[in-house]
Amino acid sequence: MSREPRGPNEKLGTVLALAGISNAGLARRVNDLGAQRGLTLRYDKTSVARWVSKGMVPQGAAPHLIAAAIGSKLGRPVPLHEIGLADADPAPEVGLAFPRDIGQAVRSATELYRLDLAGRRGGVGIWQSLAGSFSVSAYATPASRWLISPADSSVSREPKDAEDGAATASATSAATADALPPQRVGHSDVTKLREAAEDARRWDSKYGGGDWRSSMVPECLRVDAAPLLLGSYSDEVGRSLFGATAELTRLAGWMAFDTGQQEAAQRYYIQALRLARAAADVPLGGYVLASMSLQATYRGFADEGVDLAQAALERNRGLATARTMSFFRLVEARAQAKSGDGPACGAALKSAEGWLERSRAGDPDPSWLDFYSHERFAADAAECYRDLRLPRQVRRFTEQALARPTEEFVRSHGLRLVVSAVAELESGNLDAACAAGARAVEVANRISSARTTEYVRDLMRRLEAYRDEPRVAELREQARPLLVAPA
Repeated sequence: MSREPRGPNEKLGTVLALAGISNAGLARRVNDLGAQRGLTLRYDKTSVARWVSKGMVPQGAAPHLIAAAIGSKLGRPVPLHEIGLADADPAPEVGLAFPRDIGQAVRSATELYRLDLAGRRGGVGIWQSLAGSFSVSAYATPASRWLISPADSSVSREPKDAEDGAATASATSAATADALPPQRVGHSDVTKLREAAEDARRWDSKYGGGDWRSSMVPECLRVDAAPLLLGSYSDEVGRSLFGATAELTRLAGWMAFDTGQQEAAQRYYIQALRLARAAADVPLGGYVLASMSLQATYRGFADEGVDLAQAALERNRGLATARTMSFFRLVEARAQAKSGDGPACGAALKSAEGWLERSRAGDPDPSWLDFYSHERFAADAAECYRDLRLPRQVRRFTEQALARPTEEFVRSHGLRLVVSAVAELESGNLDAACAAGARAVEVANRISSARTTEYVRDLMRRLEAYRDEPRVAELREQARPLLVAPA
């Protein structure tokens, strides 16, 4: 549905011409973006003509999807006012700010946590309505501010500050549960958040970011973390509280990334980096930057992915453990490979392997890095060589990665099997490719991960040339639920 006409929308027409998008093309892009968010939209070229020539304004999330579609083509964010839709239902730029002031940082994070709930109560929350296209440029200010000053001078929060914060939360929240009285926060409160993060990490690795148990992380942020952030605490407790909340927020971003909700993931990552700065936890901030790098690389912005990974590295020299530095270098290698720079990728992999060899069992590695092992290094190295189209190296590292399959990291095992299948296919081994593909599909069918599904779909596209082969036809039938379901 659309609102009453108000005269031609010349701004929208001008920007469409600038982007080189036809009416039919815009309608198709908007429908596709809506489908990715679970919305069934049926706009066509006539709908777009009405938006432009008569100034009709579509309702719901559509204005933001229009901005996202045009922004994707232009390669930059497109605000609603630029396309003449500023008076549409506002989708606030929540979660994209990286405030310098610690009080504003708390408000920015808790606003994100509260808004996310709207979608879970049957409305249109951040997972759908905040549909501005993923913009890698949104990471520029957070990364630069974190590099300049990775820690706040003080984060203590006195009772009067907590009362003011609680009043603000109550005034801006639609849920009475958010209007909790301020409380004095202690170490035991922080411990509960850390335990929740550890439990969620295990579920995410085993069942994917879309599993219902993993999806409880945003609820934990709203119900448990937000009232603590708005409470009162000493500088020491505050640092620990911000660190634990940063871990949970980064994890919420990772789960959103894994389920294909890139815009939500970006907002969570930005807030996680700001919270890590408040915690004065430079390695954790580097881990968030590494997550940003992986997302940027996955979305096709490999050069920016390199920059983000190198930012994590540079600030952590002399601070992070050897294993942590190894992981940051590995993330850089992924971005270098995606950009097609073989020598730079090789150098980063060699450095990552060297750092990993120097790590020891007694090192004070952070708990959030417990997934990183020699097998994980081999798995990512295999993906690097896949992107560089070197199947022999892919096969070598994939064999190492699959040497010790574990039920603890089911999703990772599935991804490695797909990479193995691609390497076998590129080496001319169709039987082996189908065998690895069948095992990957079996994993993908029992977890909830859009990334794993997309890996399988990519494999099936590569097998299209062999579609008449009985083995491929059998694999396609096995993968059918993944091929027809929305990623």
